[in-house]
Amino acid sequence: MSESCNLTNLQSIPLTPTAQEAYKPTVYESALPQNVERPSYRNRMILTDLTVDIPESHRVPKDAPATPPKARWGTLEFRTYIAVACVMIPVMTWIPISLSLESHPNYKFYERRLSPGWIPFRKVDNSDAQYRSFRNNFWLLTTLATAYLSIKYLWKRLGTAPPQDNTYLIRYNLFFSVFFLLGLHGTSFFKILIILSLNYSIARFCGDRKIGPVLTWVFNAAVLFANDRFNGYRYGDLLPSLEVLDGYQGAYSRWHIVYNLTMLRLVSFNIDYYWACNTSTSKEHNRNRTMTYAERMFPHPPQMYTFLSYLSYALYPPLYLAGPIMTFNDYLWQHRQSMNISGCAKVLYCIRLIASVLTMELILHFMYVVAIKDTSAWDSATPAQISMIGFWNLIIVWLKLLIPWRFFRLWALMDGIEVPENMVRCMANNYSTLGFWRSWHRSYNLWIIRYIYIPLGGSKHVLLNMLLVFTFVALWHDLTFRLLAWGWLVSLFVVPEVLAMYLLPASKYGSEPWYRHVCAAGGVLNVLMMMSANLVGFVVGTDGVGFFVQQLFGTGKGLAFLAVACAVLFVGVQLMFEYRYVRCDLPV
Repeated sequence: MSESCNLTNLQSIPLTPTAQEAYKPTVYESALPQNVERPSYRNRMILTDLTVDIPESHRVPKDAPATPPKARWGTLEFRTYIAVACVMIPVMTWIPISLSLESHPNYKFYERRLSPGWIPFRKVDNSDAQYRSFRNNFWLLTTLATAYLSIKYLWKRLGTAPPQDNTYLIRYNLFFSVFFLLGLHGTSFFKILIILSLNYSIARFCGDRKIGPVLTWVFNAAVLFANDRFNGYRYGDLLPSLEVLDGYQGAYSRWHIVYNLTMLRLVSFNIDYYWACNTSTSKEHNRNRTMTYAERMFPHPPQMYTFLSYLSYALYPPLYLAGPIMTFNDYLWQHRQSMNISGCAKVLYCIRLIASVLTMELILHFMYVVAIKDTSAWDSATPAQISMIGFWNLIIVWLKLLIPWRFFRLWALMDGIEVPENMVRCMANNYSTLGFWRSWHRSYNLWIIRYIYIPLGGSKHVLLNMLLVFTFVALWHDLTFRLLAWGWLVSLFVVPEVLAMYLLPASKYGSEPWYRHVCAAGGVLNVLMMMSANLVGFVVGTDGVGFFVQQLFGTGKGLAFLAVACAVLFVGVQLMFEYRYVRCDLPV
């Protein structure tokens, strides 16, 4: 595969925590990547390169060997693991398919939630409201994205000769955003505009004073709670004479739901501006090469943080509805210097999106696990069947987030804007709790590190900061006890891994023959805890998980199945270790 056609070109080495917490230019400079190269044995394409490619995939550890590592795939141990996987994966696939057959006794309990499908002789489980809204409007969104890109192309072609950079396109982005939001939210667009103006006023009024970030957080948290409390407000409730404005709500009246993402951009602008005001000099960009992600975190001159750029960033159409999230500094840098994303990279990413959509369609047509879960149609189900209902619901949660994020990221890529990939690893390819959250909603994770985790002290207070971070994440998603319980569970489940890394560091025990197997056992525990937490937060809630636990631990069959499941997970974790070893992600 040619260099220009490799998705690796889309992103450079990610911003390190040191750069994330940097406030001064000298610290930013020290955080830049030092032209790290892969070992010679990785200068070729291998099977694992077909999976999602991110900068970390090719970041070579300091202790990486200079010669090719000896792979374990051909050993008796790993041939056994592969044989187990070849048996268990089809079994795990067949169980939910068998539960979704019309001949199954429980089919009648959830049949009403199914819809006509496009695959012959199969209905489709389109009952998940969140994904249904995207699936039913897929072609409308595609038409909207095509119109945006086409009009922008004509704007550039018919306009005057463009200047050296693309900052002149910021006005087009804002121009399109106004009509886009008027159609989407109707007169509620003016509510958004008022909130954005107040937030901008805080940034400009406070400037380089430390009260700026404090007021920014207080204001945005208050707006977030008020939006939820008053359901987005009605003009008539604010002032009776304005009730006429409530007559046009647009195509999607629940603007306050989408606002959660907008809030992240408002915080990003204000704090980036605060850091810029506290920086004595600005970074000059080199037009002869594409800037790295770390370099795009550099502050701009304070005078460039204008109201026009701010509105264009906060309301940027490709990323407005679902993200991914990018910082204001990143957005402005990419207009000051183009990213030079190759056409081949865009085509390959489009193919990834199509493959993801087709995978989801096959699951929804042959596995009705969402409808089964929503109707509790699991009477007389065995522990294995109950566990697969939960597992495949989690796979659907992963896909229903991955697909919209890839769609909107593709839209941005076609517009010449590169944003972080949100889902960089399959949900079923995780054994580390910390690693899981670094690869799940990655752009949000980078935002949290930059604006919350590092300012709170970072790794100096790991457990406390993790609790605060996941409390914020839970409340930001939804002000419900279920999400709050999820946030606290995740924080609790991080503790065993942190303690294990402290008590059994790889630097001391990594060469021991037993070390990999102990890590695999710990990985099994992590997988079980992560599945439990996500089932609570995004699938069945605390009551549903309580039923699952009772079925697994309250019966002899349940305990027997749990023992087999742990053995299978142990095999899976070992395969994950070797997979990362081949990619040089993690020496094990």
